[in-house]
Amino acid sequence: MHSSPGQGSGSGLDPCPGPGSGLDPCPGHGSGPGPCPGHGSGPGPAKEKARRVRRFETRIAVCAGGGEVCDGWVLGVVGAALPLARDDLQLTPVWVGLIGSASLIGLFFGGLVFGWLTDKVGRQKMYLIDLLVFLLGSLLQLVVQDPAQLLAVRLVMGAAVGADYAIAGALVAEFAPPARRGRLLASLIVFWYVGYTLATGLGIAMASLTDDASAWRWILASSALPSLVVLLARLGTPESPSWLASKGRIAEAEAISRRWLGRGLEQPAADDAPVRTRHSTLFSPVYLRRTLFTSLFWLCQVTPFFAISTFAPQVLGLLGAQGDGLGEVLLNVFLLLGCLTGMAVINRVGRRALLLWPFCVTAAALLVLGLWPHAHPGVVALCFGVFALFHAGSSVLQAVYPSEVFPTEIRATGIGFAAAVSRIGAAVGTFLVPMGLQAWGVGAVLLFGCAVSVLGALVSAAWAPETGGLELARVSRPAARPAPELERTG
Repeated sequence: MHSSPGQGSGSGLDPCPGPGSGLDPCPGHGSGPGPCPGHGSGPGPAKEKARRVRRFETRIAVCAGGGEVCDGWVLGVVGAALPLARDDLQLTPVWVGLIGSASLIGLFFGGLVFGWLTDKVGRQKMYLIDLLVFLLGSLLQLVVQDPAQLLAVRLVMGAAVGADYAIAGALVAEFAPPARRGRLLASLIVFWYVGYTLATGLGIAMASLTDDASAWRWILASSALPSLVVLLARLGTPESPSWLASKGRIAEAEAISRRWLGRGLEQPAADDAPVRTRHSTLFSPVYLRRTLFTSLFWLCQVTPFFAISTFAPQVLGLLGAQGDGLGEVLLNVFLLLGCLTGMAVINRVGRRALLLWPFCVTAAALLVLGLWPHAHPGVVALCFGVFALFHAGSSVLQAVYPSEVFPTEIRATGIGFAAAVSRIGAAVGTFLVPMGLQAWGVGAVLLFGCAVSVLGALVSAAWAPETGGLELARVSRPAARPAPELERTG
């Protein structure tokens, strides 16, 4: 069990947590409630211990979030680089679509394979390997000679992105206390948008400041810098105690839990049956609804987003926006602000409401743009701003729900599978957008995005649970005996 921050006096933590707080009480506290009489209300070792644990939890989230910066960077630079690569490599529309969606296709396979592998071999090893792939793949983009080589590198980097989604979410969820878990997991998506926004802005700036035909290589290779920084920061990260315990390595798990989290290992419920680490478990009657829910809501969020953002210059241009890159930068700034808002309010409004209502708002915004594609620029800007704010606000749940609703043995497998399924829609949408814009026009493309958002709202209304404030073991317990708080509401 974990303690909730904000209890006690002074900084918000009792100097001695006492029994039942989640942290080990000081010797001699006894079994009675309340703070330790020997410590009173002043500072003491237990208070410093609680601060150290909190700093460690934050460090885990920041290092995991650094990987999300790289993920967003890898996916964000392609929008600015593709127009330059198209001219330099003489890319056909088919090659443009394939390379634009390559990372998403790679993410599909990476999520499927490396999510499962993370559950088999551990979070710590995969945590470092995927950053090495980011670093090497970034540098290889400097020397590719033809479209096929560029496609291959982007596919491999996409696989590493899929792996990092699964690893980061599982690790943060397994180290975070219930009171902080929602915001720490949501922060992963904030980091993603930071990387995506920085990459987009840098790519646009580099493209506009040089006439070098090979500038697209340096734009794509720029992801090497954050990859190196995050790789170094992740060195020394301990293995997840929950994963170790699930593999029967109880002594190691107990040692890590006491050293880094200041408490003994959390014991599983007596009626919890062992779970086998394999993909078929996700489709068992116990977990099928959770698998469908996490996969479908994630797919419905990212499909219109990637379809529009990857080809933002073309979409905004057809909507009448200026072609100076300002519209793309503002779109990403709105996305980042929306994501920060979602992280800030997740505990206040709840997971379910934060998922359901933004789907309705984004559908309305895309409907207006689809029916009125040549509206006044102010209307276009307003609708895109609303879409960006509400989409990003609810997108923080992409890191929250999949990381919470599956047990340790299949947590990364479940995250990876949901990420993979979501990228089917994203890759198909990204591949079809340039052809759709040419064949049917921007209005039809935006109406398709509206329809996907409506589907997301229906899935959320039917299946989204409320998991805020619950212990991770309680949230992820089998659906055959759900906690009352996990029953569908509304």
